[in-house]
Amino acid sequence: MQQTPTPGVLEVVTGPMFSGKSEELIRRLKRARIARQRVACYKPDIDLRYHRTAIASHSSQTHDAEVIATVEDLRDKLFPILGETDVVGIDEAQFLSPEIVPLALELVALGKRVLIAGLDTTFANEPFGPVPNLMALADKVTKLSAVCMVCGQAAIHTQRLGQSQELVVVGAAGLYEARCRTHFSPFTDEHGSQQLELSAQIQA
Repeated sequence: MQQTPTPGVLEVVTGPMFSGKSEELIRRLKRARIARQRVACYKPDIDLRYHRTAIASHSSQTHDAEVIATVEDLRDKLFPILGETDVVGIDEAQFLSPEIVPLALELVALGKRVLIAGLDTTFANEPFGPVPNLMALADKVTKLSAVCMVCGQAAIHTQRLGQSQELVVVGAAGLYEARCRTHFSPFTDEHGSQQLELSAQIQA
């Protein structure tokens, strides 16, 4: 009897900023390497906050990664080495186009373990990019929480500080905070706006 090929798996790590998504992705990738699995890792070129050629967590942990501009760019870089790859890691998936969803499922069908990390909601508390769809189709979803910077309770929201309403403003501490449901506001955060204005005055 012919043996059926073993399917791959899709694992999604999500949550607000400062919840440790990248750190968890890095942990899983490093464990895969310890298990002598061959790993390929990628991140969007929009996210160069901490390192240009690595996934980097807020806690300064890193893992080598290749920068991609688009999902098609990811395909072009990954498929030539797919036969030598067991695990595919992708960070900051919220910045990628919806085409990442069928690509991830294609990789799973080819027997790959696909690890994807990204924000599930925007600062306005709306679904962020392809991440919610990836969560719905994943074999395993890990939703992390952070610590609310107002009260210390579990935080599931990303609060943008200041008045910008642009969807994508890449930044970290000083531009965003983790907030619980009680202290989250999808609108302008007055305290945050004053904090940013004060910071700008100090730097001027």
